[in-house]
Amino acid sequence: MILGAHVSSQGGVVAAPQRGATLRATAIQLFTKTPNQWREKVLNADDVARFRSEVRRHKLEAVVAHDSYLINLASPDPALRTRSIASFTMELERSRALGLRAVVSHPGNYMDDREAGLERNARGYAECLAAVPGDLQVWIEGTAGSGTALGARFEELRDLRNALPDGIRTRVGFCLDTAHLHAVGYDLSRVEAVWEEFDRVIGLGLLKCLHLNDSRAAAGSRVDRHEWIGEGKIGPEPFRRIMRDPRLAEVVKIIETPKRDDPLRHDRRMLRRLRAYARGNTRAPASV
Repeated sequence: MILGAHVSSQGGVVAAPQRGATLRATAIQLFTKTPNQWREKVLNADDVARFRSEVRRHKLEAVVAHDSYLINLASPDPALRTRSIASFTMELERSRALGLRAVVSHPGNYMDDREAGLERNARGYAECLAAVPGDLQVWIEGTAGSGTALGARFEELRDLRNALPDGIRTRVGFCLDTAHLHAVGYDLSRVEAVWEEFDRVIGLGLLKCLHLNDSRAAAGSRVDRHEWIGEGKIGPEPFRRIMRDPRLAEVVKIIETPKRDDPLRHDRRMLRRLRAYARGNTRAPASV
């Protein structure tokens, strides 16, 4: 299994692989900079070399970044969009230097007209990817669909990717979050049908990553509130089926469940639970 967690980069990105190893993870997601600030992190050659060495030492199969919360490539505001393009380009540059597989990116908020926003978002991705050539991918994450956020429905994700130039499109795949799918109204009690719909609309081969999170919000509420696996409105059964679905074996699986008072303990607990599901354990999840 390619399974792990979003881990803290506190103390620098070099510390992140060790945190993944402590969880017995084979994959990690991290922020390469403070996600709610515009200030950009500059990595020196020593940081990069040590990070790459730590990834090899801990035998991590997949390492991905998540982009900044402030970036909005769909914005109609020229100043915000220019700043977002600069920030996302620097995110790609850091991630390429670190040898990451991909950057997970939320589509932007269109704020005026949906079609115009989608076109702006696609142009932004194209410009940034063209500026940072190489094998690094962007995995566009489906959103919970609140407000003017793009990318809640599979059709919109497809249209966003299809709007990219041919040479850029091959570097773009998708990340789906179970809490977001639930919030949009996809019925995870029939999770196989959700994958069949994704396959029909987009193609299952383009599903590169799953964020595995339960939800505190009601189905179809368009509210994004993560909860521990098996302890929210989604419940354990969809996660059991996800973990045992051979079609998803090569999909990177990352938890973003609440850290609360003890991040290490709770992440370990959630990953143990998912591994048990993969083995076919059908017991009710322990609360501690």
